[in-house]
Amino acid sequence: MPQTDIPAAARGDAPGAARHEKLNTRAAGVVALAVLCSRILGVVREQVFAALFGGGRIMDAFTIAFRIPNLLRDLFAEGALSTAFITVFSKTTAAQGDRAAWSLANKVATLTAVMLSGIVILGIACAPWLVAIIAPWFDPQKAALTVTLTRVMYPFILLVSLAALVMGMLNAKDVFGTPAMASSFFNVGSIITGVALGWYLDPHFGTRAIMGLAIGTLVGGALQLGVQLPALRRLGYVFRPDFQWRTPGVKAILLLMGPSVVAASTTQVNVLVNSLFASRLGNGPIFWLQIGFRLMQLPLGIFGVALGTVALPLLARMAAAGNTHAFRTELARGMRLAFLMTMPATVGLILLADPIVSVLYQHGRFTAHETAEAAAALRFYAIGLCGYAGLKVLVNAFYAIERRKTPMIVSLIAVALNLLLNWLFTVRLGWGHRGLAFSTACIATTNFVVLYVLMHRHLGRLESRAMLVLLSRLSIASALLALICWAGAHYLLGGWAVEHFWPKAGSLFLVIAAGGGAFFWSASTLRIREMQEITQAIRRRLLRAA
Repeated sequence: MPQTDIPAAARGDAPGAARHEKLNTRAAGVVALAVLCSRILGVVREQVFAALFGGGRIMDAFTIAFRIPNLLRDLFAEGALSTAFITVFSKTTAAQGDRAAWSLANKVATLTAVMLSGIVILGIACAPWLVAIIAPWFDPQKAALTVTLTRVMYPFILLVSLAALVMGMLNAKDVFGTPAMASSFFNVGSIITGVALGWYLDPHFGTRAIMGLAIGTLVGGALQLGVQLPALRRLGYVFRPDFQWRTPGVKAILLLMGPSVVAASTTQVNVLVNSLFASRLGNGPIFWLQIGFRLMQLPLGIFGVALGTVALPLLARMAAAGNTHAFRTELARGMRLAFLMTMPATVGLILLADPIVSVLYQHGRFTAHETAEAAAALRFYAIGLCGYAGLKVLVNAFYAIERRKTPMIVSLIAVALNLLLNWLFTVRLGWGHRGLAFSTACIATTNFVVLYVLMHRHLGRLESRAMLVLLSRLSIASALLALICWAGAHYLLGGWAVEHFWPKAGSLFLVIAAGGGAFFWSASTLRIREMQEITQAIRRRLLRAA
């Protein structure tokens, strides 16, 4: 990506670059709000399920059964297909126009429907073997329930893969709000349908009722696809089956998908490995890990996914134009924003894990013991939150410059290291499910550091000094936040296990508000540039609203 002979406008020095940055920031805000809604509904979904079924055997079976098609979704849909498709689709639009891009979309949609239909049929037939591989220490009854649920939910991979493909088309056309909100419809559909069918099958919500949740998952997947189609039609796209797959565009997407299957889904692969180890720990650890991972993903989904979603098309266009300066600046800015947003969340989740899980999940059949165990998983998962957020931006940058093998190789090494750390922490040291969460956090952080060093070498420089300045100032602001969270956890939330809901929730809100206000004040006082940009954007939005 040489920088010589690039016009000033292409290097990001003209007003056009500022306009792109403004649009990028605005789009990131739209995605962040939409993803916030989705993540909150995702937590509500698990709250409802935990209250109805508890945190033991039944939810372990449901979690593993859903994890199998969900892993394939991350591997082939949101992790690989969407990323590769956005990259090639954006470049096709820029080079050949909309007609060629829509033609490519028809080919990829047809190929996706055909291939994943075959995968669904194969997965339903092989469900007993899949469960035996992923959860080998389940007892026979628990394994049989998991197999049945897996077969019911396996078509979810087809629905959500098509939804991810539609999301890629919309993102490449700079439409971000509708696809980001689509997963909210999945959560709403799965909650309403799942609970209604569960009550119909068993009003006492025993083992039979869990089948309602499985069917509700399919309904939610269909809604996630359906709500995006009107927005796509408004852009002028009409699906026509196209079986002419031997084209450069399809080939480029498939070549990108191969490494992406490994690189973009390292976290999910490691979670799957964790499930294998957790299946030997009795009833509960699999669902406790799921709760911890879900709550850790809440700030990650709001900020990391938003930045990564918006940055990919922009970085792809900059790379295609040879715009090295703007590419480097946008990448560094994205990572700084990711750290700014997730570092305070890391501190809060670690120090307030117990009361947070208690307020959100300790209802119905979910007990104080299960709350403490899930909070332990959350505390260790949160250690890797900044690494997760940075990877959302950094991995997409490697795809944009077509160095797809680099994240793949690093991810392969990370998966192997995760196996070693799981054995060390869980089997050798006896940390139980806590060791599995800590291993995942270590892998995410190591993965980010290695990829950052490699990208720095490729670009020559990556504004590392600005990154170090930001981290040093964030450390000071986070120290004040940590002090407030520690004091609040000890003096206001010390009785979280036996306190009633409303006093506990009120105290938790006060601690979070005080800590957030202190962090915001200290970050502004320390003149963190990214915080000032966010503050100015909020002020402009309020003035326009007034």
